[in-house]
Amino acid sequence: MPHLTLEYSANLANEESIGDLCRKLAQSLDAQRENDQRLYPPGGIRVRALRCEQYCIADGKTEAAFLHANLKIGAGRSETAKKATGDALFEVIKLHFAQTFEKQGLALSLEINEFSEAGTWKHNNLHVRLKS
Repeated sequence: MPHLTLEYSANLANEESIGDLCRKLAQSLDAQRENDQRLYPPGGIRVRALRCEQYCIADGKTEAAFLHANLKIGAGRSETAKKATGDALFEVIKLHFAQTFEKQGLALSLEINEFSEAGTWKHNNLHVRLKS
């Protein structure tokens, strides 16, 4: 973990722009530290984007757009660390869409969901591969 899922309206951005945003968000997650320790293991970072073809926003006018980000993290991080992570990610998102925000209706949102390790299953060799 962390896994960040972006849902966005099809009228918001092209694949290149969203791919660039995914890379920026992954870099932001990798940069998060608390007491000089990484908050998130690089092998656990996932950022994915789901383009929504069907949507209705606000009054239904076609120029309105949205992006909602949902970050799932394992339990145990401090409230300060979670807030810093959310602030950093949301700043990346806002900067990425700053010009769009000035031109059209746009709703940006982010939520962080913390869960316990009970009830999760993982099979992952990325941590080992990244150490090589």
